[in-house]
Amino acid sequence: MPTDDRILRNQLLEFLRGGSAHLDFKSAVKDFPPAHYGTKPDGVPYSAWQLLEHYRIALHDILNFCVNPKYTALDWPKDYWPAAAAPPSTEAWKASIRAIEADMAEVERLADDPGSNLYAQIPWGDGQSLLREILLVGDHNSYHLGQLVMLKKLLTA
Repeated sequence: MPTDDRILRNQLLEFLRGGSAHLDFKSAVKDFPPAHYGTKPDGVPYSAWQLLEHYRIALHDILNFCVNPKYTALDWPKDYWPAAAAPPSTEAWKASIRAIEADMAEVERLADDPGSNLYAQIPWGDGQSLLREILLVGDHNSYHLGQLVMLKKLLTA
């Protein structure tokens, strides 16, 4: 195996940031109508606020797992989904976006840092590696960004 994994790290960053087949986060949340933050169309289980907060909570949890030796798992699904369909304010929506951007910057830093061993098992986990967790972040984010974009299209059609 090559000792220089720069190609892999660059591809991970592209995946995390949105590129190729994936939408970037800023494009997905851009111009989402505030009047619809808490709207759940018929047959749709989550509002935009619930999706955004789930995205934020799960991302933070995965990052915390990667870096915190005292990590404690959240309770699934209760701790991962907000009960309220609507945010308490427009500022709460914006704060959630800022928190996501900050956590993603940290995940990207881990992915880009040659000192981060992508392949070693996380000592407090049960076999997960940093690479696996970075891929999980990208996969989870892509899935829910797609839902958010579809919801935006449904609500603004």
